[in-house]
Amino acid sequence: MITAFLTDSTLCIGCKACEVACKEWNGVPADGFTFTGNSYDNTGGLGHSTWRHVKFIERAHDPGVAVATADAGYRSNSFRWDFSSDVCKHCENAGCLEACPTGSIVRTEFGGVFIQPDICNGCGYCVVTCPFGVVDRRPDDGRAFKCTFCYDRQKAGLEPACATACPTQSIQFGEIATLRARAAERVDELRTRGIDDAVVYDPRDSSVGGTHAIFVFRGRPEEYNLPSKPEVPTVHLKPAWQSAAVAAGLMAAGAVLAFLTESRSDDRQDRAVARQHPAARSGIAAAGALHRGAKARR
Repeated sequence: MITAFLTDSTLCIGCKACEVACKEWNGVPADGFTFTGNSYDNTGGLGHSTWRHVKFIERAHDPGVAVATADAGYRSNSFRWDFSSDVCKHCENAGCLEACPTGSIVRTEFGGVFIQPDICNGCGYCVVTCPFGVVDRRPDDGRAFKCTFCYDRQKAGLEPACATACPTQSIQFGEIATLRARAAERVDELRTRGIDDAVVYDPRDSSVGGTHAIFVFRGRPEEYNLPSKPEVPTVHLKPAWQSAAVAAGLMAAGAVLAFLTESRSDDRQDRAVARQHPAARSGIAAAGALHRGAKARR
């Protein structure tokens, strides 16, 4: 069965139980609990020691701007939080998997993208090819880490730890087609209640080809640090190779043109000297022939 996450941000209360469950089950190191000064979110973002991260989307509103009556109970305050539990997207076309030179990154039978830490050599190619900036290297040994999709739990017939721990069912787990249908139904339900900015994030129309971590949230993807149209870097290989072929062709044509131009210039110079010194014609001709022969041998 091909599985996926459905994260409904409209149900998330920011408790970070998913972060704790992920760390406890997978033995992920602590983040340090550093107060950033920019947000009450002390985690900051996904990384080598944070495989689940609850984003605090902190919104400030102009008190002088009128708010629709149907939504006034939710947006009447000048400041509010939206919460969204972020995770590796387990892309259908995964840039990290395509870039890995050692075979450390594999596609599992459940559709997830799994990094085998005992094979990773720490090259970092997966870090720069991830369209979402999820993959990160640990500073102590340089190996790359991210969400494993609780592959060990799935093989045992269990749900991922984060979905099990979520108290509001903001994180749901199941068969991907079922969750996609559920996400569409949830957005329709929210819009009938007047929440007309609710959307599904599942970029199937991009080069990523869809994700195994689907989101329902309010507003634009960029507000949640998600690209509206993510791209796998390898899509740029074809135009890059085409440009390289054109450049190589132009260089070859330039070299041939320079050779022909130089040969004609040598011939014109020989004829000009011969007209000025008729007695030396035979010697110049012989020297020119030797010169051209030497160039041909080179």
